[in-house]
Amino acid sequence: MWMEKLADGVLCVLTPLGPRYVRPTFWQRLYLMWIFRHFQALPPQVLSPREQRFIERLCSAEGFAAVGANPFEDAPILGIVERRPDLPTSDKAAKQPVESPSPLVRQRP
Repeated sequence: MWMEKLADGVLCVLTPLGPRYVRPTFWQRLYLMWIFRHFQALPPQVLSPREQRFIERLCSAEGFAAVGANPFEDAPILGIVERRPDLPTSDKAAKQPVESPSPLVRQRP
């Protein structure tokens, strides 16, 4: 299986618009196999800054292929980068800290 990934693997990036695929070069595939050696999918937060920059450059340089127009349909997936959009926060919620009662302090009824 790893030989197939090394020869023809693609990187899947989950975006708000759906999954997108990138076809890396041989050396990029080798590095991606190292990044995803223990996990099939990873969020960007667990990647090192170097790995994050690598994936960003790979995505911007190669462009994406959408799932509907996927020329890599039969290609093995090297790994999946889970990109989730940031949740919008309101200014009011950001200014007020959430307070929770201490579990050690007894409240009177």
